[in-house]
Amino acid sequence: MPQTADPFFEPYDRKDIAYGDAPTAAIAAFLDQIECGGTAIDLGAGAGRDTIALASAGFQVTAVDLSSRGLKRVRERAEAAGVEKLVTTKEADVREVDLPQNSIDALIATTVLDHIPAADAKRVWQRMTEALTDTGMLFVEVHTTEDPGSDQKPGCDSDAPISETAGAVVNYFRPNQLARWAVDPSSRLRVLRYEERQEWDCTHGPEHLHGKAILLAVREGFYPPWFGQPAAFPRVDS
Repeated sequence: MPQTADPFFEPYDRKDIAYGDAPTAAIAAFLDQIECGGTAIDLGAGAGRDTIALASAGFQVTAVDLSSRGLKRVRERAEAAGVEKLVTTKEADVREVDLPQNSIDALIATTVLDHIPAADAKRVWQRMTEALTDTGMLFVEVHTTEDPGSDQKPGCDSDAPISETAGAVVNYFRPNQLARWAVDPSSRLRVLRYEERQEWDCTHGPEHLHGKAILLAVREGFYPPWFGQPAAFPRVDS
């Protein structure tokens, strides 16, 4: 039976699981280019498309989400991929997750900071950045005020179709807000990629439009072999 407290139960319960199984493109590109391993956490892991990519790359991953149905899907996918020993699931509110300082080598937060109030999002962000190791990677994706589901301009003036799960978003990020957080000296990050865009989404429910801000960063002073997404002029093996 669907759980009314879990707005994602039905999307994750479908045969064709919401959001698909392909990892986020920026994360996949980064994992392809670096030597992987260590500890990772996927905050708001959903059904685990990025969790499985991290585990397959050699990380010991904790997948955190409030959706018990999503986490069950994570475990099923981990077993199918043969990485179940590298994946732990935790049903929890991201605001209550322990993030010890200098303890995490890869931290993913895909559309989760926008699912909590703004003041809480900033506190979780600070804990996230403090948790990165000296060679840590951070990926964050949030909905912005360009999203048609937003109660702010320009999104609220759009007549584009809205996501079936838009009700779960309570904190739309303003233009450059996530970028300002990332470049604040207290965050101690080096930005590899930042983008604000609109995107059409057909991975769950009727096709709809999103406004998104996407950040890929590493700890300041860390210089992994990053050639971009997609890799710019990749070297061709002879």
